[in-house]
Amino acid sequence: MSEASKPVILTCAQPTGQLTIGNYLGAIKNWATMLDDYECYFGVVDMHAITVKYTPADLRKNTLSCVAQYIACGLDPARSNIFIQSHVTGHTELAWLLSCITPIGDLQRMTQFKEKAAKLGFNVGEGNELKFTHEGARAQASVNSGLLMYPVLMAADILLYNADAVPVGNDQRQHLELCRDLAQRFNHTYSETFTIPEPFIPEAGARIMSLQDPGRKMSKSDGNQSATLFILDEPGQLRKKIMSAVTDSESEIVAREDKPGVSNLLQIYSTMSGRSVAAIEESLKGEGYGTLKKDVADAVVAQLEPVQATYKELIADKAYLESVLKSGAEAAQKRAYKVLGKVYRKAGFVERPR
Repeated sequence: MSEASKPVILTCAQPTGQLTIGNYLGAIKNWATMLDDYECYFGVVDMHAITVKYTPADLRKNTLSCVAQYIACGLDPARSNIFIQSHVTGHTELAWLLSCITPIGDLQRMTQFKEKAAKLGFNVGEGNELKFTHEGARAQASVNSGLLMYPVLMAADILLYNADAVPVGNDQRQHLELCRDLAQRFNHTYSETFTIPEPFIPEAGARIMSLQDPGRKMSKSDGNQSATLFILDEPGQLRKKIMSAVTDSESEIVAREDKPGVSNLLQIYSTMSGRSVAAIEESLKGEGYGTLKKDVADAVVAQLEPVQATYKELIADKAYLESVLKSGAEAAQKRAYKVLGKVYRKAGFVERPR
């Protein structure tokens, strides 16, 4: 299949530090299977990362680290386009155009905006106005407009490449629906311009839960770092976290709804080893949770050792990473300029002198 005939798939992530094994098993390993069937664009969205307080030096460091982790986890730069959002002209320009057709009420109803506003001591009222939730909230940092406009920039990220499909988790489905609405609204107003992106649901994707609270998804922002396995954790750290994972008062090693902790460990073991959960259950009959945890730790360490070794080589080779990003940005820019030029003409802007 030629590049021109391949459907375009785009996915982006914020450079917020280390990736978890949940990111690796539930997302990146699936993305790596798309490389031959899709024209793939993998973006690191550094502009999204500045809607909250941050340190510029850490942002630069985390952005390059994210790129290196992507490649180490199997995203081949020779078969995909890996780029940094701020390296491509068009994201913010298209976001402005889209903001002019976005009702502010749609943004204030976004679940993530409400959650982030609540963390700053605000509540979104019935009329979509921001209210202080308690005395003292006024002294906290205000809700910046970047938090409100975040979904519009995300829509621009997607529509700038006229992506056919976008891998999304449940927490981003609402944002993708807004993106689809904006694409349809622009097409209706200015004539057919944007492809309406579809959510990409992989055939199989492991859902990895917290080691300390298996009722919640494993998260890199979890306050309890013992709950999360990061792909760059040292082997000793990985083993310590797994050995302290929550199980239950029984001893039977079986995946069952009323045994979420044990079920989660079995899921991790299965995805890391390539063995079925049923086969693992059978092999561990009569064994205790200590044996299960040790086996899970062995499987995790064995799977991540080559990933970590590759990452260490990549992060030390800044010239190589820069060459990957240069190539990725050039491919992304070529497609972005084509889409943005079409959008500008449809919107009535005078063509830029050459």
